[in-house]
Amino acid sequence: MRQIEGGTFSMGSVGWYPEETPVRRVRVDSFWIDETPVTNRQFAAFVAATGHVTAAQIAPDPKLYPGMLPGMDVAGSLVFSPTSQPVALDDFSQWWRFTFGADWRHPYGPNSSVDDLDLWDHPVVHVAWHDVSAYASWAGKDLPTEAEHEFAARGGLEGRDFAWGDELAPDGRMMANYWQGLFPFANTCDDGWERTSPVRSYPANGYGLYDMIGNVWEWTRDWWEDNPAPPRKKHPQACCTISNPRGGTIKSSLDRDQPGIRIGRKVIKGGSHLCAANYCQRYRPAARHPEMIDTSTSHIGFRCVVRA
Repeated sequence: MRQIEGGTFSMGSVGWYPEETPVRRVRVDSFWIDETPVTNRQFAAFVAATGHVTAAQIAPDPKLYPGMLPGMDVAGSLVFSPTSQPVALDDFSQWWRFTFGADWRHPYGPNSSVDDLDLWDHPVVHVAWHDVSAYASWAGKDLPTEAEHEFAARGGLEGRDFAWGDELAPDGRMMANYWQGLFPFANTCDDGWERTSPVRSYPANGYGLYDMIGNVWEWTRDWWEDNPAPPRKKHPQACCTISNPRGGTIKSSLDRDQPGIRIGRKVIKGGSHLCAANYCQRYRPAARHPEMIDTSTSHIGFRCVVRA
């Protein structure tokens, strides 16, 4: 782990996506954070010690999911599947497939294996919120808040678009694992990787942290809010700075598109190997996205913190 001294920074951004606004002054206390995302090797040690079974390895209960189609109550997870041609980018069902038998040990489906694919030093994926919470508790750690993650990802740089400056690929150098080419059908793999990459494959940021941007999205402990409120509205006594914010509430994070399902959404940070210039330019410290806590995918992982 790396120790991050506390400090004040400008959280959020303007000019990218509306959920990143407003820019607000935020202070976080000192904390320690994992140098890399948790790897398959580390997660395997946790499973061996505890016998933990992940959400992707348990068939969903139809009682909890009204309207579930017949035959869908089978264990599995969401796996990215590239298309063969351009498709409408507002329909993610074109490239996401719920794959029976996909889980952290079998990242692309039942016929794949972290052993055969030599993925032990890649970030673990297909882990839902309760899986990462269980790992953190076992390790004596916690999940970072959204503010802690963004502060760490910036690496000491104030107001820059990326974790290394304002240019995505300075002098053509690949600084993170993201999608080059036109998503979701033409990945030129200029960075050398079609999917996840081993941790430490790219330069560390100013705090000595790897993969804070790209490779895999990372869970945080904060409940999702569409737009964080300005400091004076949310904390009228805080003047211009919010100290150690903890995100929204379960009520604010409920999925309004599915009002009958009371499953909240957590904030994920950092972007992934599927972020592209023509789609989801969220390979940035300020970027944020909601994720249902019961959902696992082939592009979401996590790292842990210990607070001083």
